[in-house]
Amino acid sequence: MIVSPPNVLRNMYKQCVWRMAPSGKKVYLTFDDGPIPGLTEWIAGYLGKYNIKATFFCVGENVDRNPSVYKQLQNAGHALGNHTHNHLKGFYTGNETYFENVERCNEVMQSNLFRPPYGQLKFSQQRVLAKKYKLVMWDILSYDYSSSVSPDKCVQNAVEKTRPGSIIVFHDNIKAEKNVTYALPKTIEQLVDKGFEFDKIVL
Repeated sequence: MIVSPPNVLRNMYKQCVWRMAPSGKKVYLTFDDGPIPGLTEWIAGYLGKYNIKATFFCVGENVDRNPSVYKQLQNAGHALGNHTHNHLKGFYTGNETYFENVERCNEVMQSNLFRPPYGQLKFSQQRVLAKKYKLVMWDILSYDYSSSVSPDKCVQNAVEKTRPGSIIVFHDNIKAEKNVTYALPKTIEQLVDKGFEFDKIVL
């Protein structure tokens, strides 16, 4: 289980942002794969209680299906990023098809932030997309999407190696629901106890 990507991987994808420049003790919560009714709304509501701004990397077809949920994220002032239109795996998708899918998502989102689904991005895809988008990876992966990872382990993953500037990944998809609804509040509580503050990604 690789919670924090090794330097060799970060150096291979130098055009990607793996961690924000440390500014005080700010960290950056991010959520992938939504928006979906129910869970995305619960996450947004929970964050709103504590005035926390986060970054949501949205799948274009989910935005099309759930425009009111997407609008809720916009109105709350969260940052919104492109996660392809159909959640494509970059390693297994031809470049032109991949680029077209990214642009299709951009038509409904108009965001300069992009995160590849599954973290899969060919070097050739990185080179082209970096000309238009800020490519955002992560410093900490909670593994909330994995049924083999317990909710408490997700909290441990999200908290243990977090440092100033860390970009932390959770998911607002159905398979992550059990873990994220448990782990997110505890993660926020424990990071606040450590003196961290939360911010959205702006690049």
